Amino acid sequence: MEDKILESIAYVLPAAVTGLVAYYMFNGFINNKNSEKKLELLAQKRKEALPIKLQACERLMLFCDRINPVKMLMRIPPISTDTNDYLQLLIANIEQEFEHNLVQQIYISEDTWTAIYAAKNAVTNKLRQVSENANSANELRENVLIEYTKTIPPTETAIDFIKSEVRSLL
Repeated sequence: MEDKILESIAYVLPAAVTGLVAYYMFNGFINNKNSEKKLELLAQKRKEALPIKLQACERLMLFCDRINPVKMLMRIPPISTDTNDYLQLLIANIEQEFEHNLVQQIYISEDTWTAIYAAKNAVTNKLRQVSENANSANELRENVLIEYTKTIPPTETAIDFIKSEVRSLL
């Protein structure tokens, strides 16, 4: 009887060891394949998202360029000689551009969006501040142009943030 037990162990033990080795090898192989699949899916996802993110950066760069006070004043002439009418036209234009590009914030970093939002508010506030000392729409234009020959427009800071974001994407 002892011989039968020893003989059974002699047959079962190598089979059990072989089975365990095969289990661990296949388990490692399957885990490795799953990891590779996840990495491939992540790479594919990034590849598909890159054009969307770059397009968002392009649109926000255009937004900053369009609300650049100097360029905006050249593009939008006064509708009357009234300072307040012209100020409201400029601010409405900025708000319209902003609302048109608002959704782009989901594709960019929080820091870049904060810089863009701050640039928009800074331009609007500066226009209001300069308009307080202007007697006509043309004088407002001249004062804003003079003001921004002395300082760099805040839109340039936002553009620098966008450029650094694009560099990090590429």
